[in-house]
Amino acid sequence: MSAEGLPQSNLPAPNPFDPPQQPPARTGFWVRILVYLVLVAGLGLIVWRIHRNQQLSAQISATQAAALASQPIPVQVAAAEQKPMPIFLAALGTVTPYMSVTVKARVSGELLPVKFTEGQQVLEGQTILKIDPRPYQAALDQARGNLVHDEALLKNAQAEYARYKALFDAGVTSKETLDADEASQGQYQGAIAADKAAIETAQLQLDWCSIQSPINGRIGLRLVDPGNIITANTTNLVIINQFQPIAVYFTLPENDLPQVMRKLAADRRLLVDAYDRGDQVKLASGTLLTGDNQIDTTTGTEKLKAVFDNRDQSLFPNQFVNIHLVLEERPSALVVPSAAIQSGIQGTFVWVIDSVGSTGAQDGSGTARVQPVKVALTEGPVTILDSGLKPGQNVVIDGADRLRAGQAVLATAAGQKPARSAAPAVAPAQTSGGQATPTGNKP
Repeated sequence: MSAEGLPQSNLPAPNPFDPPQQPPARTGFWVRILVYLVLVAGLGLIVWRIHRNQQLSAQISATQAAALASQPIPVQVAAAEQKPMPIFLAALGTVTPYMSVTVKARVSGELLPVKFTEGQQVLEGQTILKIDPRPYQAALDQARGNLVHDEALLKNAQAEYARYKALFDAGVTSKETLDADEASQGQYQGAIAADKAAIETAQLQLDWCSIQSPINGRIGLRLVDPGNIITANTTNLVIINQFQPIAVYFTLPENDLPQVMRKLAADRRLLVDAYDRGDQVKLASGTLLTGDNQIDTTTGTEKLKAVFDNRDQSLFPNQFVNIHLVLEERPSALVVPSAAIQSGIQGTFVWVIDSVGSTGAQDGSGTARVQPVKVALTEGPVTILDSGLKPGQNVVIDGADRLRAGQAVLATAAGQKPARSAAPAVAPAQTSGGQATPTGNKP
């Protein structure tokens, strides 16, 4: 007990330097709420700005597309034509000599200097090669000598037979001696016949020493040089090919054969045109000769043979050509380039360019529209139409992928460089508020 009579406590005395203690407040809860609100507001602002930018980009793109759509698109056009057109079947063919001869020697011996220039035209019966004839001339002379010898023996046998015949009639000699003399005559007569055959054989071999061309044609490169010893019926000396006329072999599917055979039986003359490897340049015209007597079962095709005069020698053996077998001629067919033909849900169509105003035909400006057509058949780079167009109408052959109905175009003829128009400058401009607004050329 203190002096005042109050009880004394054991608690330490308060430090005057400690901060004053305050009761805990609920401020932390409101701080968190405020932070969350700030985050949500910031996220919303970001989303709004993104959405706003997307709207502006879409608006700019639409403005640009509208500006571009108002500009004419450059295209290339070609006019529909009405002209005679052949209806043909296309095939691949190989040029072949009408006749080809591989020259061989029929006798053996040394080859003498040739009588031709490589690549020259030779005529039937013209001497082109020669083999040393001396051994065969000697054999012919020997056969002729044997003939003279046997003829002399026959003459002597005939004289003896005449003498013994007189003696036999007088009764001086025997019948056996007369018969022996008569048989000797037959032996010499047979020897003379053999000698004459030997002379013909020797003469034939001597003639074979001179080799003549069996056909009219062009002679190739020599395969054996002079001075070589060649063997009969073995060594190839040179090849002769007939160029005028010349043949072309080609194949057609078996499904096309009935109409070809009917035409061939009725007309007896079907026109065949030969084109180059690119099927663009016509090389020669000929006629169909005939077809093979059977179909190739492995390919289902039939081999046919056409003959060409080849007066200008534009066709060469083993040359690859494209064959057009003409079945009929259409005198007034409506023709457009095959590149103009388009296909869609509505069927086959073309893009037709209609001129705008009186100057449209001069500067090439116009509008595009879809025109349905009916295709008769396609003949390589051109297509024959049954209906849908009129002669002279311009159809698009290049640039149709960007067209739509009513599209303004700037048309140029096929083969010319298309004109290009400058597109309007369309770019986003910044406003004072930092937002992009579309700008463009003002009218």
